[in-house]
Amino acid sequence: MRRKFRSGVQVFFTLCCMAAVAACDGSNTYVPPPPPKVQVALPLQRTVTQYFELTGNTAAYNSVDIEARVQGFLESINYQDGAMVTKGTELFGIQRNTYEAQVEQSKASLASAQASQVGAKQEFDRQTNLVKQGVSTQSLYDTAQANLDEANAAILNAQASLDLANINLGYTTVTAPFDGIVTDHLADIGALVGVSGPTKLATIVQTAPLYAYFNVSESQVLMIKESLEKSGHKLTRSDFPNIPVEIGLQTEEGYPHKGHLDYVSPQVDASSGTLMVRGLFDNAKHELLPGLFVRIRVPIGHTDNALLVPDDAIGVNQQGSYVLVLGKDDVIEQRQVKTAQRDGPLRVIESGLEPTDWVVALGIQRAIPGNKVAPERIELQDGSAGSASTDDAEKPEAE
Repeated sequence: MRRKFRSGVQVFFTLCCMAAVAACDGSNTYVPPPPPKVQVALPLQRTVTQYFELTGNTAAYNSVDIEARVQGFLESINYQDGAMVTKGTELFGIQRNTYEAQVEQSKASLASAQASQVGAKQEFDRQTNLVKQGVSTQSLYDTAQANLDEANAAILNAQASLDLANINLGYTTVTAPFDGIVTDHLADIGALVGVSGPTKLATIVQTAPLYAYFNVSESQVLMIKESLEKSGHKLTRSDFPNIPVEIGLQTEEGYPHKGHLDYVSPQVDASSGTLMVRGLFDNAKHELLPGLFVRIRVPIGHTDNALLVPDDAIGVNQQGSYVLVLGKDDVIEQRQVKTAQRDGPLRVIESGLEPTDWVVALGIQRAIPGNKVAPERIELQDGSAGSASTDDAEKPEAE
């Protein structure tokens, strides 16, 4: 009986060991993970405008200090600080009574000179007739002519004094020389101005249109000159309105403000090696202010069939910029490239990439050089990273 029990236990133990060995054999089989999914696309090919991207500053089209040119007490301030005014608007009033009196005095002097001239003219005419009749001397005739000339000169002098008095009277009313914004007043009502020379009262600034100044380096100047010589065209001032200049503020995307070239300095500044250039902008809505730092873009040419890839698909290492491309058997390769300007979400590739290369556009973190991937082919578009080339394409996973 004991022997039968032992035999049964041995059989049961043998069966358990066999089952355990079979289970161990199945769990030790290695199953590699599937290749990571990435989205790849061919570079976008199209004509690209080449730009110089520079920095500069805005400046007022006109900026003038409003000054008191005559002496007197400031009697009125006829605008609100910071107000937009039009040309000819009265801004300040200076004491007028002194200058009105000077005008009246000059008028009286002119009237006296005119009366003296009438008497001198009559005496000259009488002496002329008497000389013809032979009853007067040449000396008396010459005296009459001298008196007439002196009377005529006195009239001119009196008229000039009257004109000067009217001019000084006009200076008591200070007006805006052009349309613009007037700063806060620098002298209060009752202050004596113009005592020892012109007194600054305020500043008027014209912001529409508006200038943007920037500097072009010597190498860029030579590049433009060479390009113009090859095209056989000589840049003249009449061409300036046809050359667009675009600017953007630090908080703005792209270059939303459009203008045109207005002025190019005739010489390079030897101290800085740059050429000063100016753009003109309408600024009708007064969105821009003088003195702002701006990003500037000026077109310099066109590149046909340029290759563009998403800017986010470009990496940087010690050798420079690179992109990941799909190699043989779906193995990722790292390709060093030379990049150029950005064009929206894309960037131009100058060299290192072929039109037939499939570039990893999305899922770059999962693409490791030398490893195999599961590529999903998409088509690049200008306004986005790309669109799937098949109807049942999966949406890209969040990075």
